[in-house]
Amino acid sequence: MEQKLTPLIAAGIVLGIGLGGFFDGVVLHQILQWHHMLSSVRPLTTVSNMDLNMVWDGLFHAFDWVMTVAGIALLWRAGGRDDVPWSSNIFVGSLLMGAGLFNMIEGVIDHQILGIHHVKPGPHQLAWDLGFLALGALLFLVGWIMLQNKTVSLKAHQ
Repeated sequence: MEQKLTPLIAAGIVLGIGLGGFFDGVVLHQILQWHHMLSSVRPLTTVSNMDLNMVWDGLFHAFDWVMTVAGIALLWRAGGRDDVPWSSNIFVGSLLMGAGLFNMIEGVIDHQILGIHHVKPGPHQLAWDLGFLALGALLFLVGWIMLQNKTVSLKAHQ
């Protein structure tokens, strides 16, 4: 029987996107309070702007929740298949790729193109934004390397 890696990889990437978003939302939006979803275009200077940012932060968390649930559902389906090998390296590598994709996509769209918020607004905001993108690229690259190493190893044993 040929083993298929795609279902486990897809589950890890989707779950990684959701968890990466939750990390951003919980740590940067809520704990550190460096930014909120629209804080560069609607600064937290009025109650109305605070309310609007809170709603958009909630919508952002709803997206993260949907991606996390979808990733869990994909993982559950993959787990029920005999032709999907279980590999911590493949799953963790896929999670890292998903979290990295989240950072890169969100960082380019929200921070650079739309400019609706920045990682840490202020005198060095571009450095923080570029660091966020670099972290995303690093997470993706480490995850991709983990997948390459384990994929070669699995194919050698077939």
